[in-house]
Amino acid sequence: MFSQKDRYAAGAYEGTEVSSSLEFTKEQDKTKEEAGMGTKIGFVFSLIVTSVLLIASLVLVLFWIFMYRGSYAWQENPRIEFNWHPTLMIGGFIFCSGFSMLFYRMMTCCRKIYVKLLHTVFHALSIACIAIGFLTVWDAHELVTPKIPHFYSLHSWLGLTTMGLFAIQFVIGFFSFLILLCCEGATAACRASLVPTHATFGIITFVMACATACAGLTEKAIFELGASSYSHWSSPESIIVNVLGITIAASAISLVFTLSVPSIRKMPMRMTYHTDL
Repeated sequence: MFSQKDRYAAGAYEGTEVSSSLEFTKEQDKTKEEAGMGTKIGFVFSLIVTSVLLIASLVLVLFWIFMYRGSYAWQENPRIEFNWHPTLMIGGFIFCSGFSMLFYRMMTCCRKIYVKLLHTVFHALSIACIAIGFLTVWDAHELVTPKIPHFYSLHSWLGLTTMGLFAIQFVIGFFSFLILLCCEGATAACRASLVPTHATFGIITFVMACATACAGLTEKAIFELGASSYSHWSSPESIIVNVLGITIAASAISLVFTLSVPSIRKMPMRMTYHTDL
């Protein structure tokens, strides 16, 4: 049997242990709260940086075309009509597609069905830009004398590959995440299993688009300025082209970081139903 003194000592020890446990729990909660605040700050900062870079890419290509490439035209002037190609491809593949993915991650306070609709609208705008951009470069090769061969360069091969990936992504995304919502409960598991693949290939397609754009900018600069002029920085246009390429590359890095870093990717989004994917 324990004496009364022993019981008092045991009670005091248990009280100290409980107090220490509570203090440890409070410290853990404080650490989690600080970590959560740091994650939110990083999330907002990465969104701002990525948004600025995507907008800068579109602004720079417009500045380049208006200041150095003679603005825009249609089929009556195929050489100037070509200027629609870099503008619309950067506008579609990089600006619209980039913001489409960014909005999907940015709008954490909205019902996910609305986020998905906005995601789809931006991808539809991308398709329109890409289609017209492709037609303009086709005209620029076909309507001149002598005709320029099609699909001979690395840029064109990368572009065709990127367009194919983009088309597959859009078709799968449209039918899997919008049409199948009419059978929401029955297709929830299928849609959930497609999310990681769809997201991964979306990022791959965007990075491919950025690489294709940089290859195309270099090809255009060498053709128009000449290798000698381009390599000796004798034209301000070469600097503009290089800055545009660096901005596109930086937007790819920033977007991949924003969408892929676990602490940012797991920021909560508002869910209307547990099957709302």
